[in-house]
Amino acid sequence: MTAITPKAASALPDFCEGIQYFGEALPDFATYGATPAIDSDKVAIASPTDTTAVYQTLLAADALRYLTLQITGSKASGHPGGFASQAEAYAALVMLGYKNIITEVGHHAPGFYSAMFLDRSLEDMGIFTVQQLRDRFREKHGLLGHLSGYIPGILAPAGPLGQGQHFAMAAALLHRDQLFPFTLGDGGLGEPYIMSSMAHFNTAYPSVTNFLPVLVWNGYSQEHHSMVSLKTNDEMKAYWQGNGFAEVILVDAKEFDDQNQPGDYVDSTAFSFQQRLAFTQAVLVAVDKAARSALSGKLTVFIIKQLKGAGVHARGAKSHNLYPKDTLDAPHIISALQTRALSQEAWQTVRTNAERAGGGPAAKTVVTEFELPLADLGELPLEEYAVGGEPKVSTTAMGRLVGIVGQKDKNFLVTNADGNEASGIGNINQALKIIHPTTDDLYNQAPNGQVYEPLSEDACAGLAVGLSLMGARTLWCSYESFAINGLPIWQTVIQAMAELRRQTPSTITLFTAGALEQGRNGWTHQRPEIEAYFASMMRNGNVFPLFPPDANSIQACYDWALTTKNKGIVITASKSPLPIHTTLKQTQQGLEDGAIVLHEIAGGKQVVFAVIGDMTLIPVFEAAAFLETEGIGVKIVSIINPRRLYRPSDVAWDTCSEADGGFIDDAKFTELFGGDALIGVTGGAAAMLEPIMLRSNSKRDTFAWKRGETTASAGELMAFNGLTAEALTKRAIELVH
Repeated sequence: MTAITPKAASALPDFCEGIQYFGEALPDFATYGATPAIDSDKVAIASPTDTTAVYQTLLAADALRYLTLQITGSKASGHPGGFASQAEAYAALVMLGYKNIITEVGHHAPGFYSAMFLDRSLEDMGIFTVQQLRDRFREKHGLLGHLSGYIPGILAPAGPLGQGQHFAMAAALLHRDQLFPFTLGDGGLGEPYIMSSMAHFNTAYPSVTNFLPVLVWNGYSQEHHSMVSLKTNDEMKAYWQGNGFAEVILVDAKEFDDQNQPGDYVDSTAFSFQQRLAFTQAVLVAVDKAARSALSGKLTVFIIKQLKGAGVHARGAKSHNLYPKDTLDAPHIISALQTRALSQEAWQTVRTNAERAGGGPAAKTVVTEFELPLADLGELPLEEYAVGGEPKVSTTAMGRLVGIVGQKDKNFLVTNADGNEASGIGNINQALKIIHPTTDDLYNQAPNGQVYEPLSEDACAGLAVGLSLMGARTLWCSYESFAINGLPIWQTVIQAMAELRRQTPSTITLFTAGALEQGRNGWTHQRPEIEAYFASMMRNGNVFPLFPPDANSIQACYDWALTTKNKGIVITASKSPLPIHTTLKQTQQGLEDGAIVLHEIAGGKQVVFAVIGDMTLIPVFEAAAFLETEGIGVKIVSIINPRRLYRPSDVAWDTCSEADGGFIDDAKFTELFGGDALIGVTGGAAAMLEPIMLRSNSKRDTFAWKRGETTASAGELMAFNGLTAEALTKRAIELVH
């Protein structure tokens, strides 16, 4: 191996600047490596058994390994080992023309960045050379440690395990003619809830099989052996078959080993060159078979079994990540790079194939680089109920609109963990039908429905937000108390949306049956801490929790949410009939101002109640009536859109790709909340009241959820948490006197 000298570097293609080591040409390079296997007018190799194609797939795998190790070594940080163990599989997918590749594994990021560099996708962010690739790794506005939607050519974020399949299934549902492989590590195979989510999806959409799990079975997790490392090949196949996979295709490097490596997991880069080619051909042929199977209607998995860290600086879990000692000057890193080094001519062949594969750079060809056309919804027919008239169920009023949206937009999907009827939105099921292989009118079931109902909040949230990220409209419905189990992927997507270089419909959720209603169902249903999570996320800049106080307001909130882009919008409302306090116009104003005044009576001193929620208004109105008899002025303000009540400097709104800088000024804040005393009231977490408490100069206090208890009524539960008219009245009098 030879290091680049300044003189040698001047003859190199520009993109090679920054490559530290070059090797001699591999055997038979002139015959099989000099002319790119993908012709200039083609998007893939002609045949997976063609010797030239196999040879150059091996070159591509080594190029990916080299770049992955060099860019992580440049910062002595990052994760090369997992991606390295499946480099042949990734290279095979690209050589076969498939570039809509997603990953389950955030730690595969440097490998994906290497692939995006090779096909020139990263030129869209100013990365033209390997030196720039090294410089921008793990830097702000660069190549983050885990995958982000900010990176050209990358279809979906990756970080938390248990999520990648949702993105692949969502993309497959929207683009039936394209393949969406996603890499999945054996270390994360048991994460919630990979297998069950794919099984439910396959039951709901048996013909949508154009997503392809690529299991990277390398025997190790992050710091130890993986929990499936002792399975035999037959046991692993049976595991996937038992979970509904019709085609299980496995390639085991051990079967090609001619170096007598110990153990069940071996490193193919240690084989003789001929056996390396044999292994690469087996992978190429198997990936081609798996892709064709998935595209032809069979639920398929491809499994590559190869030792973790194959071809990089260490093996097993020790290859997972680099430490401060693992610099480019360290002898073991130098040795690994020199061993993997390609010749200058080989780099050019790899680059040309990568460019041509799939019809061009991923940044110009993958589905997420284009905005999905959306059906025109027109003007939704909002139904305005009379203020002070008959109580109405907010969720039911919104459900009527949801049905109309679904009828106009056939890509639209509603997800719920089998609970629409219980949430007062059975009308959604009636209008759109639950997706089920058993047609049953009594239960509103039909195979071609638009309501997706797995008994898993992760699966509900995952498909809904995955579709939203891919460009479609969705609604995730849940009880507030259960939604916490679906929040990890929701949060992942919201952060990705803040970074996207394109517009996509906001993720919209409807969380019903707040803790105040659910108290009578026992402690399992009382989890309003989720509101604290959303309260903290408001500072991200694109998260908007909405609290409509009635059935008119919720319609205006949903109507507004449908017009927004790249936001996370959480609508929380009760499923009980409650009074109508607002007009549609009032909520439309409240969405801009953050809050609206529902009631105001002047007095000697004035108490302002800043109220979040609908049911919490009941004791507040009772307290107001008593205070007014005592000559104390009262103003009741309903907080609909608390994100608007922060100061601009409190929120990272200007860092979001679709920046929303709407905040009320101090004069408007004083107009809404100014008084002698301010009492914030919420049936959820007190953190949601933070923007009001930050800005108010009045004497103030908060009444909020403390903890759950089994009670016979919502009123009894509110009393247990101190949310009573008596307590509010007493505190108001204390504050003004």
